[in-house]
Amino acid sequence: MSALTAEQCSDAANLGAVLDAICVPRPCRGRPRKRPTCVRVDRAYGARYYRQQIQQQGIRCVCPERLDAKKSRLSKGRRGGSPPRFDAESYKGRNVVERAINRLKDFRAVATRYEKRGHNFSATVLVATIILWLL
Repeated sequence: MSALTAEQCSDAANLGAVLDAICVPRPCRGRPRKRPTCVRVDRAYGARYYRQQIQQQGIRCVCPERLDAKKSRLSKGRRGGSPPRFDAESYKGRNVVERAINRLKDFRAVATRYEKRGHNFSATVLVATIILWLL
């Protein structure tokens, strides 16, 4: 399940809706989990507000520190606090999702979003995903 928004909307502004739509399937029987153990996100989600939103749900946030945040933290000296934890090895797995999204964008209807209605666009993405899976 995913949260579908208008094309011009910011991803970061809809982070709460995306977190609520998460369904992690279990390897055996049972209801899907609503919380993954960790979320690997881009630097755009490195702001304190977004990190707190993710961590309030009990999810570990794996995100490199933004350069402007680091500069601001260092300019405050001791009052700036310590840098947020960052697991570089875990973050390397994020490129798999990025590559999958870029493969989906090879389909013109997905990249340009010709469909006006959300359910039609979701169906287009689903068909493109099935085609990629079959290849």
